Amino acid sequence: MSVVLVTGAATGIGNLTARALACAGHTVYASMRDIGGGNAGHATEMRAYARESGTDLHVLELDVTSQDSADAAVRSVNERHGDLDVVINNAGHLYVGYVEAFTDQDLTRLIDINAVGAHRVNRAVLPHFRRQRAGVLMYVGSTIPVTTPPFLGPYAVSKAAMDALAVTTAYEANAFGIETVIVMPGAITEGTEHFPNASRASDLDVTAAYAGLDHLVERNERATAALLKHPLMGAAGVAAEIVRVLDLPFGDKPFRTVIDDAHAGVEHVNDVAYQTRADFVRRLGYPELLAPARS
Repeated sequence: MSVVLVTGAATGIGNLTARALACAGHTVYASMRDIGGGNAGHATEMRAYARESGTDLHVLELDVTSQDSADAAVRSVNERHGDLDVVINNAGHLYVGYVEAFTDQDLTRLIDINAVGAHRVNRAVLPHFRRQRAGVLMYVGSTIPVTTPPFLGPYAVSKAAMDALAVTTAYEANAFGIETVIVMPGAITEGTEHFPNASRASDLDVTAAYAGLDHLVERNERATAALLKHPLMGAAGVAAEIVRVLDLPFGDKPFRTVIDDAHAGVEHVNDVAYQTRADFVRRLGYPELLAPARS
């Protein structure tokens, strides 16, 4: 069994993943920001679940927008268990609205949470993984960099940045036997607080200029839900897939895995993109960086 750190575990996919991994026998650190304030209730619920289920599940303070916080969280886990085995970069936020109406500060903030946040956590854990010459970097990404629907522009940008970060980090991590997995959930409208907690654009004047499209934005969540095919896997299905993948032996974990109730066909794009990228890297003369090295 592994020692696993999950970011953004207060609600949604992160919360369900932390619980599912703990029930599967892993030692799990469910991290979230502000456990003494805004997320105090979620932290209390997670601790109660750990007691009731008899699982090795712990709550940990971690704000992915702070390198000091990421460093302290990883240090705390290592002091208790020797070393981490798996990090699941799941923390994220959603913006809904017109791209032009999001200020540069809005866009920068979202990229900071959804992409740079994962980089901060990686910087905290990679020295330990490199020393071990083992570890798993898992990212809860999205199908949205491929599907790019309207009215979710900044979110698509931030998730595309996270995806590119995961891919490029994997080259160097592979050299140290560190595995990478990018989990790509499709649209999920139940089991998370993504849509209810979504932020809106700061520039209200520009937003007003797009008022003729407001009825389209208002039905964004309903339109998304209408695409989903039953039975739904949803957030719980993503958590179950994460448990399955982490149980696979070294070298058998997929680089990408898609859990998409909308069946958008993202897997086909992934296959072509991977082959194109792999061919280019081989032509550069770096084939050994395409898969994790065995110790």
